[in-house]
Amino acid sequence: MNKKAFLVITSIANQENKVLQTYGSYCHLNHIPFILIGDSKSPDVFKINGCEFFGIPEQKELPFISANLIPEKHYARKNIGYLIAAKRGAEIIIETDDDNFPMAEFWNDREISPESVLIENAAWLNIYNYFTKEMIWPRGFAIEHLNDILPHLDNFQTLETICPIQQGLANENPDVDAIYRLILRLPFNFDSNRNVSIGQNTWCPFNSQNTTWFREAFLLLYLPSYCSFRMTDIWRSFVAQRICWENGWNILFHKATVWQERNNHDLLKDFEDEIPGYLNNKKITDTLSGLHLLKGKENINLNLIKCYQSLVELNLVDQMELNLLEAWISDMANILLNWV
Repeated sequence: MNKKAFLVITSIANQENKVLQTYGSYCHLNHIPFILIGDSKSPDVFKINGCEFFGIPEQKELPFISANLIPEKHYARKNIGYLIAAKRGAEIIIETDDDNFPMAEFWNDREISPESVLIENAAWLNIYNYFTKEMIWPRGFAIEHLNDILPHLDNFQTLETICPIQQGLANENPDVDAIYRLILRLPFNFDSNRNVSIGQNTWCPFNSQNTTWFREAFLLLYLPSYCSFRMTDIWRSFVAQRICWENGWNILFHKATVWQERNNHDLLKDFEDEIPGYLNNKKITDTLSGLHLLKGKENINLNLIKCYQSLVELNLVDQMELNLLEAWISDMANILLNWV
């Protein structure tokens, strides 16, 4: 794998977790730093070879404003892992979860400008259906657009474009919403190996379960804390996509490089937590599309603030989020400015 690539996971599992053990072994073998972020429910003692664990006490000793502001018992504490990796010189951050086993291809090098079919001006695009002929959609997709006609890939060019955010799919138990899980079949495997990227005026959610971030996009890693738990990475993806448009960046989707053995979930609880998304995902993207943002990497921080202010104004994210966002921008901006 690329030099200066870091792996970041958050988990409350113990060292018996087979997924974490697998990542620890392969990271040790491949000299990849593996940052594991714990929470208040994490075990007191945690040790896996190849993995560096940060519990709440260790996190609060870090030189980050965010470390003492992000709520405990929340997935967004993963933000601290991103900051640790960035401060240690990561040029690429790869993130996944503690129930996603890596395939062999997971450890391949990543390129920021891979060849892909680039789709623009397609509004809502169910990109999963370019990787299978069966009906399936990603968690966070606007359900009112599920029956939209999918544009044929022959209508678009295959290009090498800048994709500083790259979403890998997951087999066996892909990242789908509770509606899918309640009515359609699993396990499920994608059957296409193509690369597809989306650009200007095209929306498709991406998650935090098999995602690669290049340094250019590190500021966009921010996971919000004061919103629905099932929407934190999804709404992050909408904000990131909108800001990418201003930098000429695209979002790459590629073949599955992990397979998921999903942790236990209460599907009706998941459904309840996803209701804000079912009702508002399209409203969010319509709002973000209408924002006047500034072009250039130097304005990502200002654009982040403007995007999250719009979510606060929609009453979908609490006002307290803006304080956390300000701390994140300060922490990450200081790291990026001091990069040699």
